[in-house]
Amino acid sequence: MAHFAQLDENNNVIACNVIANSDCLDGDGNESEAVGILFCKSLWGNDTTWKQTSYNGNFRKNYGTVGCVYDSTKDAFIPIKEFSSWVLNETTCKWEAPVTYPDDGELYRWNEASTNWVLC
Repeated sequence: MAHFAQLDENNNVIACNVIANSDCLDGDGNESEAVGILFCKSLWGNDTTWKQTSYNGNFRKNYGTVGCVYDSTKDAFIPIKEFSSWVLNETTCKWEAPVTYPDDGELYRWNEASTNWVLC
C-alpha cells in the first residue's frame, strides 16, 4: 500500500490516504510518486496537492499525519510541536526537549513550566 498526504495551500497535511501500489506504477512497472499523485487527483480533484509519505519513515523523515507540515526545503514532514520550548532537530526533523531525557530507568514526563523532565 502507498500513502499520500494531502496538503493545503500552506503545506499543512489535511488528509492522508492509502492507495494500492498498483495505482502508483508507471508504464515500466516501477513505483512512481508522480503516477500516484495523478491517481489521487483523479479521486479527490485536480486542484488538490499531494506528497507521498512513508508509514515507516523510509523517506521524508516522518509520516505525514494530519496536522504535520510539509517543508519543501527539507523535503520532510515536520510533526506538530507539542511544547514551545522544544527545538527542531534539523537531521531527524523531529522536535526534541532542550533537556536530555534521564537515563536512569525511571519513567518521566515533560513539564513545560519548569522546562524539565519530572518523575511520573
